[in-house]
Amino acid sequence: MSKNEKPQQWHQLPCGDEIQLAVEQQLASWWPRIFGYHLLKLGPLSHQISSLHCNIARHFSIHDGEGASIIADPHHLPLNSGSMDAVLMSFLIEFEQDPYRLLREVDRVMISGGYIFICGFNPVSTAFIGKVMPKYQTKLPWSGQFFMPARVKDWLGLLGYKILQDERFIYHPLIGDINQGAWWQNRIERWLPGIGSVYLIVARKMESPLTPIREKKKARAPQWAPASTAGRTGHSNKLNNPN
Repeated sequence: MSKNEKPQQWHQLPCGDEIQLAVEQQLASWWPRIFGYHLLKLGPLSHQISSLHCNIARHFSIHDGEGASIIADPHHLPLNSGSMDAVLMSFLIEFEQDPYRLLREVDRVMISGGYIFICGFNPVSTAFIGKVMPKYQTKLPWSGQFFMPARVKDWLGLLGYKILQDERFIYHPLIGDINQGAWWQNRIERWLPGIGSVYLIVARKMESPLTPIREKKKARAPQWAPASTAGRTGHSNKLNNPN
């Protein structure tokens, strides 16, 4: 397996069918909540995700393989700026040399108020065991790079997105039968919910970047000094008491 090879089909990933189903279940509650004209499914795995119940009018995919609605390089999307209402990215950044560059290009085509959905593999999970075992290091998905969800959220924050959801699921190392060991998977999910092997981040593009606004300096009140009486107080008393 080439280090730069990207998955084109879900079955190329270990437990791929189960991961696809779990991703679709996570997205199912979001589809009825977003509206617009264009939903972009970026990458071959995103193309295969069901969006049947999404309220957005047109759904299409872009990647450089067969079956895409538009065959193009995801780093140079043939789309107008501010034209997409939502973008789905499934397990793309793990196989990118410069993930932030890809996110910038996605941000370019996103409308203000648009939604981005990012699925990825969580390095703080039992799935990371494949990274340290020579037998699996050259196989998908371990041949890619697992980015911390917190880092992905930082990138989105720099681009002006508000994080709406950060979810973990699939508490299995992705080695062996995913249906075995259901008891301990349930225990891990209950006791350590943050170490699911897969994450879903949902974010929305804000009207303006979330940068802190510096507090304006308050105008200093003038320091008025009392005028010198120059003896007028005594003169006033003298007028009031002529004797």
